[in-house]
Amino acid sequence: MTSVLPDIDSDLSTIALLVGFALALTSILLKVAALGIIPGNRRPSSGMAWLMAIMLSPLLGLVAFGFFGNTRLGRNRHRRQQEAFKNVATHTEGLIEPEGVDTTPAVRTVVHLNRELSALPAVSGSTVEFIEDYETSIAKMIETIGQARKFVHIEFYITALDEMTSPLIDALEAAAQRGVAVRMLFDHLGSRGIPGYDRLIERLDAGPIEYRVMLPIKPLKGRFRRPDLRNHRKLLVVDDEVAFTGSQNLTEPGYNKPKNHKRGRKWVELMVRLEGPVVAALDAVFASDWYVETDEMLDVSVPDKQTVAVSPGCVSDVTCQLVPSGPGFVAENNLRMFTSLIYSATDRISLTSPYFVPDESLLYAVTTAAMRGVRVELFVSEVSDQFMVGHAQASYYQALLDAGVRIYQYPAPLILHSKHFTIDDSVAVIGSSNMDMRSFGPQLRDLAHDAGSPGGHPDRARSRITTALSRPSCSPRTGPPGPNACDMSTTSCG
Repeated sequence: MTSVLPDIDSDLSTIALLVGFALALTSILLKVAALGIIPGNRRPSSGMAWLMAIMLSPLLGLVAFGFFGNTRLGRNRHRRQQEAFKNVATHTEGLIEPEGVDTTPAVRTVVHLNRELSALPAVSGSTVEFIEDYETSIAKMIETIGQARKFVHIEFYITALDEMTSPLIDALEAAAQRGVAVRMLFDHLGSRGIPGYDRLIERLDAGPIEYRVMLPIKPLKGRFRRPDLRNHRKLLVVDDEVAFTGSQNLTEPGYNKPKNHKRGRKWVELMVRLEGPVVAALDAVFASDWYVETDEMLDVSVPDKQTVAVSPGCVSDVTCQLVPSGPGFVAENNLRMFTSLIYSATDRISLTSPYFVPDESLLYAVTTAAMRGVRVELFVSEVSDQFMVGHAQASYYQALLDAGVRIYQYPAPLILHSKHFTIDDSVAVIGSSNMDMRSFGPQLRDLAHDAGSPGGHPDRARSRITTALSRPSCSPRTGPPGPNACDMSTTSCG
């Protein structure tokens, strides 16, 4: 009887050798390809991290890179974003930057930078009203919607249906019923995570409001993308005359969550009500997002200096510039503006960010400013509403303190969600952008940049922002991170 086992063993060994050789060759080819592909149009730190992951485990690294390494929103969306950007650039091409603005040469270069990145110019003659109270902000939006004659454009990362926002939805429906064009945008995942989402959709489907859900994730319908690629913009534009923007979402201050109500946790926000030529810039951002979601191009107005009646408590004749950011802007508009302005400071920097997780360039800008004698203060929450982000944020405290930055913690259970900063007495920046790496790349944000005014109003703007933050007593961080850091000093903010 003849045995064939040795031949079979030999064949199996050959197959195993060939498979092993093929896998080794594939691994080498993948690593070589990664060296040429990964770093392209990517920050060095991000590119290096992805390369290390792929070098350690090519297959798992490439799978992870396929899901999370690309911040583009898809071919069609990217095309529409570029078309919308070109449309805005065409409409604003002939506008000349305002002259006679009382600001520094360094700030004027930042204004030029912002226009290069976003095509939106600085415009003078706007009126700004700061709204620090949560309910007052909603009430003023409802009042403005009630006065609409032509259109209402409303876009918020989170839109919910609750006892506080239901009157606002009523006002939108009433406007649509009297012939006003009402268009609404809200983020899919951001809004879906709030209780009552299904009731909101049912009401909108049955009503006259024209709405779209932004960046929907519906795998069964072929709509899938990175879940962290979200639209966090928060804005309302009425008739190209009045606009609102800032940090507040359309929901009650506890976000409709029983655990927040039980803890007494409420979100502290800062919004601005705007009149004047900057309103057209906010509407251009809405029109761009509407086009991306609907493929419908809306008319974009050219910012034009208007005669605006100044109400008590408002800051008038302000030069403003809108700075949109997100995956459609590969140059990281907000990060470039942040670092440029911080390096331009000579006296005082006041930063407020609920999620302060800076990249290396921003951290260097802040600590360098403190080291060269600029007074730098950072306002954050004592307790973060996001566990992992809170720990990441705290890991930067020691480096900031060592550099001379004074850190103030807003007392729990309140959640400081305001997003703004001021530079010296010349610039105030407010909007929906955090100072964290998520806001610099994969999320769409908007910022209103006050570039100064002939009457010295930025100082009044800065003072008003500081007042809005200092109502509850909060204490400066003078030592290393710790659970009772807010009680380490009795010195109050302000």
